[in-house]
Amino acid sequence: MPKKQKHHNEPFSDRKKGWFYFNISLRVLHSLLLVGISCLIIGGALALGIGAGYFAYLVEDTPAPNKTTMQKELGDVSQTSKLTYADNSSIATIRSDLFRTSVKSDQISDLLKKAIIATEDEYFYEHNGVVPKAVVRALLSEATGFGGGGGSTLTQQLVKQQVLTSETTFKRKANEILLAMEVEKFFSKDEIVTMYLNVSPFGRNNKGQNIAGVQEAAKGIFGKDAKDVNLPQAAFIAGLPQSPIVYSPFDNTGKLKENVTAGLERKDFVLFSMYRNHDITKKEYEAAKKYDLKKDFLKQQTQNNDDHGFLYYTIMNEAKSIVAQKLAKDDGVSNQDYEKKKTKEAYLEKAQNELVNGGYTVKSTIDKKIYDAMQKGVAKYGYMLDNYNGDKIEVGNVMMDNATGKILGFIGSRDFNDNQNNHAFDTSRAAGSTIKPLLVYGPAIDQGLIGSQTRISDYPAKWKAGEDAGKEIVNATNKGSKTFQTVEDALAESTNITAYHVYQELQEKKSADFVYDNYLAKMNFPANNSWNVESAPLGPMDVTTVQQTNGFQALANGGVYQQGYLIEAITDSQGKAIYQHENKPVRVFSKATASIMNDLMRNVLSQGITTPFKSTISNLNWYLGQADWVGKTGSSDYYRDSWLIVSTPKVTIGSWSGMDSQKEKNDNGAGTRTGNYMAYLINRIYMANPEIFGTDQKFKLDDSVKQETVAKATGELPGSISYNGTTTQVPNDTTTSLWAKNGPEKSNYRFGIGGTDANYADYWSKIYAKAKTNDQQKNNTNSNNTTNGNSTNQNNTNNNNSNGASNTANNTNANNTNNATNGNNGANSNNTNQ
Repeated sequence: MPKKQKHHNEPFSDRKKGWFYFNISLRVLHSLLLVGISCLIIGGALALGIGAGYFAYLVEDTPAPNKTTMQKELGDVSQTSKLTYADNSSIATIRSDLFRTSVKSDQISDLLKKAIIATEDEYFYEHNGVVPKAVVRALLSEATGFGGGGGSTLTQQLVKQQVLTSETTFKRKANEILLAMEVEKFFSKDEIVTMYLNVSPFGRNNKGQNIAGVQEAAKGIFGKDAKDVNLPQAAFIAGLPQSPIVYSPFDNTGKLKENVTAGLERKDFVLFSMYRNHDITKKEYEAAKKYDLKKDFLKQQTQNNDDHGFLYYTIMNEAKSIVAQKLAKDDGVSNQDYEKKKTKEAYLEKAQNELVNGGYTVKSTIDKKIYDAMQKGVAKYGYMLDNYNGDKIEVGNVMMDNATGKILGFIGSRDFNDNQNNHAFDTSRAAGSTIKPLLVYGPAIDQGLIGSQTRISDYPAKWKAGEDAGKEIVNATNKGSKTFQTVEDALAESTNITAYHVYQELQEKKSADFVYDNYLAKMNFPANNSWNVESAPLGPMDVTTVQQTNGFQALANGGVYQQGYLIEAITDSQGKAIYQHENKPVRVFSKATASIMNDLMRNVLSQGITTPFKSTISNLNWYLGQADWVGKTGSSDYYRDSWLIVSTPKVTIGSWSGMDSQKEKNDNGAGTRTGNYMAYLINRIYMANPEIFGTDQKFKLDDSVKQETVAKATGELPGSISYNGTTTQVPNDTTTSLWAKNGPEKSNYRFGIGGTDANYADYWSKIYAKAKTNDQQKNNTNSNNTTNGNSTNQNNTNNNNSNGASNTANNTNANNTNNATNGNNGANSNNTNQ
């Protein structure tokens, strides 16, 4: 029986034991839960205390604002900045291209208010400036890097736009929260939403202007007042502040974008938000979605630019670039990263806002008297550029100080209201023959390859490579003067075959990229493959007027390049300079080379083969004509581009003229008209500021220049030559050749640059035929011939016999006349020449 009882109680004991352990476990878990909850409460309280303390620490420096201060800050949109001339006189106030018109609450449609609240802050009427859970979500997102942003109420956005910066720091966020709550204390909900709608950016209008405030948005997009917009229009406007430029229907010219899908999809999102927020019915929502909003967008209109011309926009663009680079540098952005399109655009936009709103003074290098004289000059004399067909020829001019690179004045076009293309700074056109001193002759002299009397083949030649391989190189309409020209004559007549040979010689002895890398790049000419091609000496590469002017500034400044600049300084509202220009001179050519080139370019203007500039300016103003003028002309195919760059020891003035359409042809009088126009323009500048030209200063040969006596026939040292076993004396006539380094060699049968054996045989036969004629005439004692010889050869420095000298000069002059005629006939060329 006891065993039976024991057996009967075993199951009961097991069950009791199980419940015992279960109860124990529950009690333990209960205790642990209580401990955990206690820890959470204590930890939460501790975290809350730490958070509150940290928040207090972050905002301890923020003074508690009053309503008056807050109202002023929320309504303040900009601080006036200005542009000045070099003498600190005012050019203009920097007017924001952000057009804003503030309106009262009753002038704003309730649809706009509902739309912006439903989209940007659905709890607007429930919170007191901040939504705690949204703030926590945003802070966690910022700390972890995961999740979306958000967290800013409409009130916070208003504070961030108008009072604080957009930087993402905890201190800024803490101040934003504090100030948002203060705003809610001082202003009603309607006042807050009205202020927000008056200051927020809304993209662009149909003139391409940046706009802010719903009144400008309604007017600039739909042509209505803000109180009169319908539901789809209100939804579209309310969707813009999140990304104004992306959602805007217009580009920066005011033209309707080809694709406005982004803005329309954003409009639909706003409508849905309004429907979800019970601001509109489902029927209204569906009808608004189907509404054809595209038909309501305004057509493009032209801005009124009466008060802002080339001077304003050119200085502003330069100032923006300077400030943008400074902002990027302050942010630790590398130069390489800054040049990325999106990065650069972002900083340029920041710079624009800084300049518009920051109370800055931008001091330019522009001389007011000179600039005004240039504008009056182009208005009065610009017609002189028009061709025989009556086509209006555009022009761009730049005047630069040689010693510093200061841009003293410029002309962007004949009339800003008719043509806003800035032909001085922005338009790039074929350089033509104006590139020859910088690309060909300057470097060749600098490398000791040639002297001023070195002879170069001007015999017919053909292109070796490219599309024109096998075709003849032409000097305007002639195919070569069938002689070896001196460097001096080749530059004065601007012959192409000679420049081709010199450049080929440079590339062969150095490298294809040598000239660009060692000369053009130092003067900030744009890098492209055109510098390496055979036709480079003819100037096919596109350059701006300011770039060309700056290149000649280097030659006029003794070979030292000073990059042209427009901005002297930028100072803030307290007078502190945030930018001050610093000269960074770059030695490009040696002093000897620069002085030789100026000597050669003086001859270009004095001979007047390619331009009447010197004679015209001398006739206009004898004193101004006495200035030491040097320069070079240039033109492109069919005279589409006409160039003239001239310098005195103090200043360089560059001129491009042509038509904006590169398909239009000009006529063969373009070079003459350019020379005459420049003479009249410069005379007008002289009347405003005569001292600027330094008419009493002269270009002088540097002491390091080697002045070598050479045989006229060869450009090399006088003496004899040997050919096919025969030694022959070179004709005795000599001249002085200028060398920067190295020097002339002994006279050789193949003495020049370029040319074939046949060319040399032809040349020598002409030389000795002339010498034979001279010898025969030495025996002629006819007094009339002697008299004629003396009178004809006043400039011949090597006459042993007047009759011989006469005939030598006559033969030489015949060739020179032929060459000069060819140079003038270049006016009919379809190829770059003058």
